[in-house]
Amino acid sequence: METPAAKAKPQNRLLVSTTLDAKDELEERLDRCMAIVSSLIAGQSEREANDSLTAHVCKGSQQHEEVCLGLFTLLLMEPAQAQRSYRDLTLVNRDGMNVILMKINQILMEKFLKLQDVCRTQLVWLVRELVKSGVIGADGVCMTLMKQIAGGDVSAKNIWLAENVLDILVEQREWVLKNGMLVAMSVYTYLRLIVDHHGTPPLLALRQREVDFCIGLLREKFMECFIIGRDLVRLLQNVARIPEMEQLWRDLLHSPQTLSPQFTGESHCVLQLLTSRTSRKFLACRLTPDMETKLLFMTSRVRFGQQKRYQDWFQRQYLSTADSQSLRCDLIRYICGVVHPSNEVLSSDILPRWAIIGWLLTTCTSNVAASNAKLALFYDWLFFNPEKDSIMNIEPAILVMHHSMKPHPAITATLLDFMCRIIPHFYPPLEAHVRQGVFNSLTFIMEKRVLAHLAPLFDNPKLDRELRAMLRDRFPEFCSSPSPPVEGGAVKMEESVSLEMDNHVSDKEDGCYDNMEAAFSDDEEELNSKGKKREFRFHPIKEAIVEEPADITPYVDQLDETLKEKVLQLQKESDTEMQCEVMQEIVDLILEEDFDSEQMSTLASCLAELFKGHFRGDVLPEEITEESLEESVCKPVCLVFRNLCQMQEDNSGFSVLLDMLAELYQKQPKIGYHLLYYLKASKAGVGRMCLYESFAQATALGDLHTCLMMDMKACQEDDVRLLCYLTPSIYSEFPDETLRSGELLNMIVAVIDSTQLQELLCHVMMGTLVMFRKDSVLNILIQSLDWETFEQYSTWQLFLAHSIPIETIIPILQHLKYKEHPEALSCLLLQLRREKPSEEMVKMVLSRPCHTEDQFTTSILRHWAAKHDDVLAEHIKALLIKNNSLPRKRQSLRSSSSKLAQLTLEQILEHLDNLRLSLSNTKLNFFSQTPILQALQHVQASCDEAHKMRFSDLFSLAEEYEDSSSKPPKSRRKAAVSSPRSRKGAAPPASNEEESASSSASVCPSVPLSVCYCLSPFIPPVCLCVTVPSVCPSICL
Repeated sequence: METPAAKAKPQNRLLVSTTLDAKDELEERLDRCMAIVSSLIAGQSEREANDSLTAHVCKGSQQHEEVCLGLFTLLLMEPAQAQRSYRDLTLVNRDGMNVILMKINQILMEKFLKLQDVCRTQLVWLVRELVKSGVIGADGVCMTLMKQIAGGDVSAKNIWLAENVLDILVEQREWVLKNGMLVAMSVYTYLRLIVDHHGTPPLLALRQREVDFCIGLLREKFMECFIIGRDLVRLLQNVARIPEMEQLWRDLLHSPQTLSPQFTGESHCVLQLLTSRTSRKFLACRLTPDMETKLLFMTSRVRFGQQKRYQDWFQRQYLSTADSQSLRCDLIRYICGVVHPSNEVLSSDILPRWAIIGWLLTTCTSNVAASNAKLALFYDWLFFNPEKDSIMNIEPAILVMHHSMKPHPAITATLLDFMCRIIPHFYPPLEAHVRQGVFNSLTFIMEKRVLAHLAPLFDNPKLDRELRAMLRDRFPEFCSSPSPPVEGGAVKMEESVSLEMDNHVSDKEDGCYDNMEAAFSDDEEELNSKGKKREFRFHPIKEAIVEEPADITPYVDQLDETLKEKVLQLQKESDTEMQCEVMQEIVDLILEEDFDSEQMSTLASCLAELFKGHFRGDVLPEEITEESLEESVCKPVCLVFRNLCQMQEDNSGFSVLLDMLAELYQKQPKIGYHLLYYLKASKAGVGRMCLYESFAQATALGDLHTCLMMDMKACQEDDVRLLCYLTPSIYSEFPDETLRSGELLNMIVAVIDSTQLQELLCHVMMGTLVMFRKDSVLNILIQSLDWETFEQYSTWQLFLAHSIPIETIIPILQHLKYKEHPEALSCLLLQLRREKPSEEMVKMVLSRPCHTEDQFTTSILRHWAAKHDDVLAEHIKALLIKNNSLPRKRQSLRSSSSKLAQLTLEQILEHLDNLRLSLSNTKLNFFSQTPILQALQHVQASCDEAHKMRFSDLFSLAEEYEDSSSKPPKSRRKAAVSSPRSRKGAAPPASNEEESASSSASVCPSVPLSVCYCLSPFIPPVCLCVTVPSVCPSICL
């Protein structure tokens, strides 16, 4: 009875998800394992259940893992059964809880934010039990759990987690003291968290517990904490005013021997700490896995100039509250000390580190946080030793100052001022050491050519005199140019290059922290074309790419013997066919049931290094034939793709290979578009393009749209021919991702030439490529208005190749300005001339504002007047009468409050008058048509005198039409005046808002409080002012 129930348990009990989220493979696997365990223990006593589980575990490693994971899942989802499940788990597991520890680490690193609240509580409870039991490896789980405590976050969930982890560490203090790394990591974590916990009584109580915990560990295990390095001093500085910490500081500065007998002499301990570089693991531990993933994504995948939306997302998610300002220090320390891009990344246009740091500084809203952020940026400068420290730790600060000089001189000034003032004020007894550290930093920066020289920065006229004087006083060695300005201009040229130097391909100083684009100056383009600019770049980091033998030494020793042997064999083989055979053997090893998934990342690093040559050069053959395409996908890395294509998605090996690809993707981002190419070019990939969606969901990005856009962007930069080759398949296979926005379209039209545009047009005409659909085409065309001229023309050509009615996109006219959008206007004009006008088209055309230089409306109306005069006349008549019938005041209010232009009677008359002038010297008789004349007569009868005067030539056409009618105009007017109907209450024109039986009054604009009386709708109101008897031009109310 319970087995079906177990199998039918509701989904998403482990992770929070929506109906739009794809199925989570981890959750599905854990559900399956739980169902197996539930079926084994259903209806049995505890002894019988234990026997059943033990018997199942003895069948093999797979069954052992299933039972362990099933009990683990049951423990998370069913709190009532947690004690029993944990007891069973301790009895049946055969690997020292290794499977459980690995799965906990995986959930903590990848799924913790998505965990249901109950499961999160149970997971912390399980960690507590593992620590109590002294399970080997539980210290690693504790450190991973501490990583999830976010800095700058005082939300209830985060405080709950900080309290519970602290409870575990305090309760199991003896166990903690046995692990030196856990001691150091705990101290580092909670010293940082103390800063955030203030204000409310619960937070103050938590802070006191954290202070007691840290003081106890620092005094009892100071040497274990000493391995933290200089950042331990930085954290202690932040909490120095707390009484207990103040006493610790005094001991640290004046009696270090009380902390450890190894120290002798004052300040000796502090100096040793400050000269010790902090390990990356400590800097990384204060960012949650999600923060770390997002930062690494920005510094490895986001293009410079396209970072704004990612920064805005990060700001909203992590930096939007007052408490979150303290997180900026952690982010800056992480970027300086952990994010060290490879040469390949530095030589690309990937978002540089200094730009992110500049953004963090410019968006800081707290003075205290800003000071701490500057200290975090310069912290490695203060005791810099070229022999022990890395240039990568000090490079961001100098580049932030350099690149900010032009767009954000205040940032540069405040950083230079901070650098000068920190020397005497950081710690006066060590002023000489700090001065030497900063001097070493600046000297090393010049040696490594991060900047050609520093004089343009230190003695820049944009800085105020006092700051420049202080810089000359502090750093006289760096404030003079390398050589005097002799003839020839060589020195001037070098200075110009230094000032405009960019460490990341192109200079985008203007708006370097946001999404604004910048371009090379003429001098820069000339230098770039001659190849001279590179001479002044940061050579040790950014070097020319030289083909070097693959070095897998750091990784291969971490593999087991069988896998290691195959990888080394793959490295030795030079024949592609033999490499493919070895690669297939490696894939077979991966698919074996006993394959250790922990080796996946290491194996991916080996393969990425071995195959790096496969990702250089063009992928698509020069001549595209079936044979050449098949030959192009006969590479070792394609063996993984081929095995995936041959598997069913429910095959257990399918997810394993996807994980392999996801790991490879982190090491080599080009693998994404290579997979797309394989699925299109290979016979094995025919009809399997959906595999890419599974691959995208398996990556760290976890989102098809983001992954697809990133891969197509990488393809665009590497191989435009391949981009065009993939385009039809991408649009047809992933319409929801490609047709809903203009992101991919912009990538394509930004790089294609006229030949490639013509090829895409042919694909559209043949029906093999659809780039627009009705529900989104208007938004895409509006987006394209900000693109370059050729990009816009290409976009319109591609649109016009589709059979989409022009009415779909005609509303874009309201967005087009004749000086700013000539490309769209010209394309739309040529398309409209082919169309028979509809009322909506005419309305949109007439709704454009009238400008003497804007000939768009007049030109298309003239064309329609020549080709479709009768249709156009009827539409104009309808619009004139409709707009003339609207109350004047209401119409004016509506048009003034709308963001887009609204069609008004005055606009129509202006455009018609322009059309009249345009047709005056032609034989076209458009204005002699009855509908037009009737409409003008209707408008003339009700409009005010000002409009009659302004459009008198236009209305004269209507008067001529009246003159040619059977009734003389005088008798008509006389009849109108003496008409009993008009005297007895004939209805006034539709434009009047208030009706009167015999007359209507209005305030005269010429004399205050004068009253005008309108005796007839066809005669202007007579002013009855005593002082100024005249014809009143005001509109009757």
